[in-house]
Amino acid sequence: MKFGYMIVYVDEVEATIVFYEKAFGLKRGMVAGGEFGELATGETKLGFAAKKMLHGPGVFASPDGKVLGVEIAFTTDNVQAAYDKALAAGAKPVTAPEKKPWGQIVAYVRDNNGFLVELCTPTG
Repeated sequence: MKFGYMIVYVDEVEATIVFYEKAFGLKRGMVAGGEFGELATGETKLGFAAKKMLHGPGVFASPDGKVLGVEIAFTTDNVQAAYDKALAAGAKPVTAPEKKPWGQIVAYVRDNNGFLVELCTPTG
């Protein structure tokens, strides 16, 4: 088994792809007619699909009706520079870069859809 990709459902695929290009310096991979797009993020792809592509009502919620959470994480050697670039592109600050007890530097922002994005140094 191999983790191939993650798909996040959004209102506007193209706007989300453009945001991630500007905020995080990622390059677009395949973009198909405003309904699906993916970023060139290495072996594992990050994709965005239009919400209308969902396969039925209630997909964003768990069986008990609670909203499902998601976090997108990017590793970088310079978290402060990545954080500043994301904010300049319109990301909303959540927490500024800080060193964690295990030595990793971590910051959080919200993307143009409100999803949580972690910017951190690699672990291990």
